[in-house]
Amino acid sequence: MNSNETYADEPSKNTWGVIFLSLTLSFLAILTTAMNCLVITAIIVTRKLHHPANYLICSLAVTDLLVAVLVMPFSIVYIVMETWVMGEVMCNIWLIVDITCCTCSILHLAAIAVDRYRAITDAVEYSRKRTSLRAAIMISVVWLLSIVVSLPPMLLRGHEKNQCIIKHDNIGSALYSTFGAFYIPLILILILYYKIYRAAKTLYNRRASCLNKPEMNGHMLPNDREPTSPDTLSPPEKSVSEPSTEGDRVRIAAKSPKSQSRRERSIRRRRISSTHERKAATTLGLILGAFVICWLPFFIHEVIVNMCKSCTPSPEMTNFLTWLGYLNSLINPLIYTIFNEDFKRAFQKLIKCKNYL
Repeated sequence: MNSNETYADEPSKNTWGVIFLSLTLSFLAILTTAMNCLVITAIIVTRKLHHPANYLICSLAVTDLLVAVLVMPFSIVYIVMETWVMGEVMCNIWLIVDITCCTCSILHLAAIAVDRYRAITDAVEYSRKRTSLRAAIMISVVWLLSIVVSLPPMLLRGHEKNQCIIKHDNIGSALYSTFGAFYIPLILILILYYKIYRAAKTLYNRRASCLNKPEMNGHMLPNDREPTSPDTLSPPEKSVSEPSTEGDRVRIAAKSPKSQSRRERSIRRRRISSTHERKAATTLGLILGAFVICWLPFFIHEVIVNMCKSCTPSPEMTNFLTWLGYLNSLINPLIYTIFNEDFKRAFQKLIKCKNYL
C-alpha cells in the first residue's frame, strides 16, 4: 500500500514541478519583454534621449525584445514537452533566430563599449563624428556580423530525431561559433572597459588637480569655476554611466565660500573625485559581471560538450545554462539605463502615463 502511494505521488510531484518551472520561465519572458519595451518606448517618445549613443541602447533593447518574444516561448514549450513537437522547419527557424539574436545582443555590448571608449578618449573629435548615421552604420555592422557568425553552425549542424539543438560535428565549427559569438567580443569588452576606467580615473585626477589651483590676487583661477557648458562635461560620467544626452552634466565641485581654506577645498574635491571613481568602477563592474556570469558558463559548456564526445551533460544543466544566457536580455535594459537620470525620469513619466516627455 505504501509503495502504491509513493508511485501515485511521483507523477503529481513531477506535474507540479513542471507547472512551477513553466510559470517561472514565462514570468521571466514577460518581464524581459516589458523592460525592453519600456526602454524602446522611452527613447522613442523622449526628445532628450534622441542621441546617437542611445540609438545603440535602443537597438540592443530591440534585439533583447526579439529574444523574449521569438526565442523564450519556444524554449519554454521545448523544456516542458521534453521533445521538439513543432517540426523540422520551425526548428530551423527557431535556431536561426535564437543564435542570431543572442549573438547580436552580445555584439551590441561590444559596440557600446567601442562607442564609450571613443567618447572618453577622443571626446572633442568623436563628438563631431558621433552622428545618427554613424550609429546606424554600427548597428548594421553588428547585425551583419551576427548573421555571418550564426549561419555556418546552422548549415553544418548535426540532426537528432525529436531534438532541436545545435550539435557540431567538428571542432572547427564549434570554435568558430563560440569564439565569434562570445570569446572575441568578451576579450574586446574587457580591454575597452579597462581602458575606459583608466582614462576616467586619469581625467578625474587631472580635473581635481586643475580645480585645486591657488588663489591669485584674491581671485580664484578660471579652472576653479563650475562646469556649466557641454564642453566641461565629465567624460567618465557620460561614457561609463551610459551617455544619454549632451545635456547631462556632472558637477565636480560646489561653490565654496571665500573664507574656506585652500586645504579644505582640496580635500573636498578629492573626495568628490574619489566618489566618481567608485561610481565608475561600480557601473563597469555590474556591466562586466552580469555579462560574464550570464554567458561564460554557457559557452564553456558548449566548448566542452563539442570537444569531449564522451561528455553527456544532463538536459537540466543545458536548459539552466541556456536560460542563464537568456537572462542577460533582462539585465541589459536595467544596467544600461538605471544609472542615467534622463532614463529614470522618462521611465517615471511613462509609468505614471504622463502624455508629455
